[in-house]
Amino acid sequence: MEMPMFPLEWVLLPGEELALRIFELRYTVLVGDLIRSGDPRFGVVLIARGREVGGGEQRNDVGTMVSITHYDELGSGRYNLRCLTGQRIRVGEWLPDDPYPRAMAQVWPDEPSDELTEKQFSELERRIVALHKQMATAPWRWLMASRNTLSGGKRLRALDPVQRLYSLACRVPMGEADRYAVLAAPSLSDRLAVLHEAIETVAARVEFQIPR
Repeated sequence: MEMPMFPLEWVLLPGEELALRIFELRYTVLVGDLIRSGDPRFGVVLIARGREVGGGEQRNDVGTMVSITHYDELGSGRYNLRCLTGQRIRVGEWLPDDPYPRAMAQVWPDEPSDELTEKQFSELERRIVALHKQMATAPWRWLMASRNTLSGGKRLRALDPVQRLYSLACRVPMGEADRYAVLAAPSLSDRLAVLHEAIETVAARVEFQIPR
């Protein structure tokens, strides 16, 4: 399906909230079209090279579908948006940026794999808690703030395995390349392996910075 697209300099995982201030002309037109159409959905992908403002950026092809949950008009075509990310998408073809980025994209569900056990989820949660404790001893810990804290264990366990793993991934303060690898992992088991590797990378960085 044809979908309006909003390339960003960071990766969004399914289930995350997003706040945007819209001021660039191509995106004010995009938001206006969405509001008039009554369909609040657009796609978000990571910029591979370039910047958000001005156009001409190179884009990755795996992203997420996003829905506007609330908007405020600021005048002169500007908006404040509150959004919620939903399903993972994959771009099949980029269309001309006229009047804003567009693509032919489809929802990309996980490929079949072995189901994750409660033991695997518990081990992952244990490693994330250990990482946060390790970060608390680092003098540069303020640089490594994760986008969410590890809390609400019962709420997490109530989620389906796919969203539960994404929610845990949001608690790991990893870089955008690692977040993209998590998002682009073909299956649930692949995503778990990528996430463990990302935790090891962050833990090694923290360990290197802790004074002896």
